[in-house]
Amino acid sequence: MSLPIVIADDSLLARKVLTKALPEDWDVDITYASNGREALAAYRAGKASVMFLDLTMPDMTGYQVLEALQHEDLNTFVIVVSADVQPMAQERVRTLGAAAFVAKPVTPEALLPILKEYGLYA
Repeated sequence: MSLPIVIADDSLLARKVLTKALPEDWDVDITYASNGREALAAYRAGKASVMFLDLTMPDMTGYQVLEALQHEDLNTFVIVVSADVQPMAQERVRTLGAAAFVAKPVTPEALLPILKEYGLYA
């Protein structure tokens, strides 16, 4: 059975780059979200065992998504993918429940160790 994942980023190019960085043989069912509201809706529809989340999006930021997940006690594995690599941003997302942080542009070399470490990919 495919693992349901959400890739949430307002940039079509960033969504494509992240999709290409995923392992080719990883059995996933990908849902794309162009803002935080769409990401939460996908989660609530059961489509986000794993969520790749950008921080800077219109309508609802990645921070706001993390706050909503935390506030509503929703359980998904969140990997933040952002160009904002400042230590304060990384610390804040971890405090809000993100499991990992990956800098843009995403590469397979950056993503694979995280997926393996958390048992998401063998």
